[in-house]
Amino acid sequence: MKYVGADLHKKTVSLCVVEWHDHSTRVVQRKRLRCDEPDQIGEFLASLGEFCITVEATIGYDWFAALAEPLARRVVIAHPHKLRVIADSTRKSDKIDAQTLADFLAHNMIPEAWRATPRVRQHRSLIRRRQKVQNRITSIKTTIRALLTRYNADRRDLFTRIGRKALRQFQFLDEERWLVDDLLEDLDQARHHLANVDCRLREFAERAPLAEREAREVLATLPGAGPVTINVLLAELGDWRRFTSGDAVVAFAGLSPGFRESDGHRKALGITKAGSPLLRWAMIQLAHRVKQSSSRWRTTFERLSQRTGKKKATCAIARRLLLVVHAMLRDGRAYQFAAAK
Repeated sequence: MKYVGADLHKKTVSLCVVEWHDHSTRVVQRKRLRCDEPDQIGEFLASLGEFCITVEATIGYDWFAALAEPLARRVVIAHPHKLRVIADSTRKSDKIDAQTLADFLAHNMIPEAWRATPRVRQHRSLIRRRQKVQNRITSIKTTIRALLTRYNADRRDLFTRIGRKALRQFQFLDEERWLVDDLLEDLDQARHHLANVDCRLREFAERAPLAEREAREVLATLPGAGPVTINVLLAELGDWRRFTSGDAVVAFAGLSPGFRESDGHRKALGITKAGSPLLRWAMIQLAHRVKQSSSRWRTTFERLSQRTGKKKATCAIARRLLLVVHAMLRDGRAYQFAAAK
């Protein structure tokens, strides 16, 4: 059996092939190939005979894994954050990184990452595109408000029909008038893009398999969870059955609190902020909504905020809500107030 480590970049991939020899690994072949020549990569892999291969879960690894999958006995996707030995190395090159990956694979020490299915990949692309467009809309609105603040003329209804009419009639300096008109044009275009993405997401949901449709129905019973929140949860979590516990889901979202302990002294840290930032953002926003709309969650928030402060209390609510979400998906059961402890 041969073990192949692939250090993949945008233009090239460095491959290192090792074999077991006297209870240790021995390099038998190295190869550097261009990514725009996938046929040559396939020919090289096919010439190896029986092999396992590993590649880090960096951006763009999917095409390489799909290319190697029919040829390899096993394709292992390495978790880049857990495999810190490469990033922290003082001797770092593509050749060394590929050999390190191959050695770890041979010793069965690769921290494996979950590989998203094609549907999850598409879902994530759509929901992340929506978030970028929404952020663009927010940025444009903030810029326009900043310009009006110079004239002490900002207003709450600025982006309603009445507010837009007043904005067109307002007397700006010449260049600032042009800038506001240009920003309003950008705003209308961004809103058009947002409507298109939302339409695409609705069509995407209509083609969902049975398990996803059932999950959507379950999540719709969660207080404060609308279509955007539901899409973020399903897209970012992917296959929720891969999480062995609620704590694993919380760690994936980066909502678990960190700590440092040495010689009996323990220091509490903030949340780790590892994993999906979009999922973390969605849960924080959901926490803000439920603490306003639900008396049960509001009481919990007020009790926590007295002890830890409002920001940490909001994170704690988001963390507990994510535990509830995981339990709902795991059991296929609608939201119940008894689930909020």
